[in-house]
Amino acid sequence: MGDSFELFSSPHLIALGVILVFNIAFIRVCIRIREHNHIHLRHGLAIAILLNEISWHLWTIVTGGWSIQTMLPLHLCSVMNYVSIATLLTKSPILYQLCYFLGIGGAIQALLTPDLRQYGYPHFLFFQTFISHGLLITTALYMTVIEKYQPSLRSLPTMLIGFNVYLFFVAIVNALIGSNYLFISHKPEIPTLLDAMPPWPWYILGMEIVGIVVVLFLYLSFVFLNGIKKYLK
Repeated sequence: MGDSFELFSSPHLIALGVILVFNIAFIRVCIRIREHNHIHLRHGLAIAILLNEISWHLWTIVTGGWSIQTMLPLHLCSVMNYVSIATLLTKSPILYQLCYFLGIGGAIQALLTPDLRQYGYPHFLFFQTFISHGLLITTALYMTVIEKYQPSLRSLPTMLIGFNVYLFFVAIVNALIGSNYLFISHKPEIPTLLDAMPPWPWYILGMEIVGIVVVLFLYLSFVFLNGIKKYLK
C-alpha cells in the first residue's frame, strides 16, 4: 500500500510536476498533429478519462468500499469528468465553459489538497486521483489551445445560478442518504481551504466567494496570455 499521503511531500510535488510537464508536452504534440486527426485526440482523451473513472469504481467495489454515500458522481470533479467526456465528444461551447472554469478550478483545488488520507505513493488511488484531476486540466487546455475555444465572462451569471441549483439538489441528496457531497454537510476531514473559513453553514458562502474569485482569475489569465500571444505575433 505504501505510506499515508502527506501534503506537499516529495511524491505529491513530483506528481504535480509530472502533470504540468505532461500537459505542456501533450499540447505541444497536439499542435503538430493535422486537424483531421483531432477527432482521434479528443476521443482518446475521453476514453482515458472514462477508463480512469471506471477503474476507481471497480477498485472500490472489489475492496468493499463502494457506497452511495461516497461514490455517486456528485462531487464537482466527478461531475466534471463526465462533462469533460461530453465536451470532447460533442465540442459543445456551453460545456466547454464548464470545463474551463469549473474543471480547472476544481481540479487545482483537488490536486493541491487531494482526499487520499492513507493512500500515499505508490498506492493505486494515488495514481488514479492525480490522473483524474490532471486530465480535467488537459481537457480544458486542449479545447482552448487546439480547438480554439475561448472562455466567456458572460457565462459566469448562468454558471453561478446553475451551480446554486445543483447545490440545492445535492443538499437534498445529502439529507436523504447521510452523505457529504460537495462538502456542504460538514467540512472534509482532510486539510483544505475550508479550515480557514467560518463554521457551517457560513463556510458554504465562503466557498462560493472563493469560486467566483477563481473563475475571474482563470478568465483574466486567459485574457492576459492571449494578449501576450497576439502581441508576440
